[in-house]
Amino acid sequence: MSSPRGSAAPLAPPPSGADTSASHGRFGALAGWAQRHRWAALVLWVAVVAAITLGSTAVGSAYKNDFTLPGTDSQRATDLFEQHGSDQAGDSIQIVFKDIAGVQGAKDRVEPMLAEVRQMAGVADVRSPFADASAVSEDGTIAYASVTLDGKVEEVPKEDVAEILDVAQHIATDDLQVEVGGEAARNAEDQAPPTAELTGIVAALVILVLLFGSLLAASLPLITALFAVGGAIGLIALASHIFTVADFTPPILLLIGLGVGVDYALLIFYRYRHELLAGAEPDEAGRKALGSAGRTVFFAGCTVIVALLGLVALGFGSLQGIALAVAVTVLVTIAASLVLLPALLALFGDRIQRHVLKQRARAAKKGMTEGNRWRAMAGAVQRRPVPTLLVGVIALLALSAPALGMRLGFADSGNDAQDTTSRHAYDLLAEGFGPGFNGPLIVLVKGDQQAGQAVQAQLATTDGVAEASPAMPSEDGALSTVFVYPTTSPQSTGTVDLVHHLRDDVAPPLEHATGAEVLVGGATAASQDVSETLADRLPLFVAVVVGVSSILLLLVFRSIWIPVKAAVLNLLSISAALGVITLVFQHGWFGAQPGPVEAFIPALIFAIVFGLSMDYEVFLVSRIHEEWLRTKDPAQSVREGLAATGKVITAAAGIMMFVFGAFVLSPDRMLQQFGLGLAVAILLDAVVIRCLIVPAVMQMLGRWAWWLPAPLARKLPKVSIEAPEPR
Repeated sequence: MSSPRGSAAPLAPPPSGADTSASHGRFGALAGWAQRHRWAALVLWVAVVAAITLGSTAVGSAYKNDFTLPGTDSQRATDLFEQHGSDQAGDSIQIVFKDIAGVQGAKDRVEPMLAEVRQMAGVADVRSPFADASAVSEDGTIAYASVTLDGKVEEVPKEDVAEILDVAQHIATDDLQVEVGGEAARNAEDQAPPTAELTGIVAALVILVLLFGSLLAASLPLITALFAVGGAIGLIALASHIFTVADFTPPILLLIGLGVGVDYALLIFYRYRHELLAGAEPDEAGRKALGSAGRTVFFAGCTVIVALLGLVALGFGSLQGIALAVAVTVLVTIAASLVLLPALLALFGDRIQRHVLKQRARAAKKGMTEGNRWRAMAGAVQRRPVPTLLVGVIALLALSAPALGMRLGFADSGNDAQDTTSRHAYDLLAEGFGPGFNGPLIVLVKGDQQAGQAVQAQLATTDGVAEASPAMPSEDGALSTVFVYPTTSPQSTGTVDLVHHLRDDVAPPLEHATGAEVLVGGATAASQDVSETLADRLPLFVAVVVGVSSILLLLVFRSIWIPVKAAVLNLLSISAALGVITLVFQHGWFGAQPGPVEAFIPALIFAIVFGLSMDYEVFLVSRIHEEWLRTKDPAQSVREGLAATGKVITAAAGIMMFVFGAFVLSPDRMLQQFGLGLAVAILLDAVVIRCLIVPAVMQMLGRWAWWLPAPLARKLPKVSIEAPEPR
């Protein structure tokens, strides 16, 4: 069905009455203030961001990871280690040696180096391979020294570990290979320069220039986003002295802040441009844009914050810190979009107006009307809504299918780049001592020495165990520690099964026979505990976020079906993104190193994508709702809503796709997964869902899309996302 001849006109917003900021509500009034005090607003933002930056630089940051998980065996084991003064309370690194002629010949170089390491900061103990026959491979060519740190990985400064790496590798020669492995060594290695961040910024600028055809117009959303990100990063650095904020939070803040900041500023700027095309003067266009798109941004940002704070329901320290940090970042971007952007528009409004009108004149000469292509696409979808819906949903379900087999965990040195010392050490240890050596299980026995020996004897004969070390007593003799080396690698399902077997089948009879408490801990078991706990709590988290967001949409659009549609489609885009992550990083597609999906990824991607998807949902549906209130024609409302928003939604999605996708270039595996997941989810959400599935569903629902039972309508408070009608 072809679109009506006069359908281009509704691109302009409904009449707004008096030319005052008050007629556009509180957000219009806020824009009016920023316009009247444009220089004061700019100076205030510059001063605040400068003060925060200087303060955070002077004070520094206190980022720290919190991977504690009360109630699990691994955490209980760690707590007991610390209580009873065991060296195993601290994490360890391994200095690995390989000499084809035999490592015994390198003793005169290795021993002085180990003596120097023993005296270094952060070191609790060093065990030489020449004092422990089990630390030398059977063929005598590979050996390792265990360096026990005086705390967990997150507690030992990276600088201290980096010095250990330098001292250890200083003795390497052509004949003697020296590598350093372990989680602390991985963290201490030099990171690549921030090419991902720079790539994202350049990509955003290029897309904005192509969209608006003007460097000035393209710069304003980007400047707004950079101001917001700069202020947010400084605030979080200061907040890290009070709250637990993980050390991998800053790049995530930059990733989210840049994407969301450009997104919000772009939505407002695009509405501003529409108002200029409709004949409004620059100041009035700014107030109208804030009165409508500003409300949308505020509501969408609040939805993102709600989704992020839902991470608190998972009860995991590091995730809670990330949730707080990203929520603050989104809050700052909202403030920048509502105050800083109107001030910038007031400064450059006349120049932007001239450019916009020239563009329209050139388009008119060519017989082009803005929005016609999107209007035509909406018409095509409306003519065949059922096939369009089926094709879109089937494609999303197909991409989602691999996520059913997703295996959560944490990357270890076996997933590192081939040129890192941690990866070399991992491979050497696996070569010399077997695949399970890189992920030993630490079995703690709370009892006398005899109980420890009995447990060790049983563990040594258990299926799936390659070797069990002698039981080592703690300083006070109350604990014994047995290192259990699986026959499989740390990330293997065989190792996961072994942990469950030891806890469920082996430990209970031993506890009954010896009267001791037996706990299975260590980094490998702790990683498994975290992954399984997050997986168990994820349904509650999803329910909380979906429920709260649906209530907000119900209040805003006064419809039962709009929130249901939004929740289902958002879940589809997220599950499809997780399916792609599973294919690439778990199954090794496109050359990625196969391994588990980082345990934090599903929760983080769900929180952020669900919130960002609501941005586009609210922006598109609010424009459809405007048309519905004006015409009461459901089909035309969908066409005009998509015609008015399709271009900006795809442009905003393209920017976020490039910003997020640029993080695939990061050397950090978690950031690679995070960036790919967000990029895929945003692509699917903007192209498949907003441009195809939503118009199809809205066409099929017709007037029922805005149905709300009368009893519920009377009880619900009225919350409008459009600018208030003038009186």
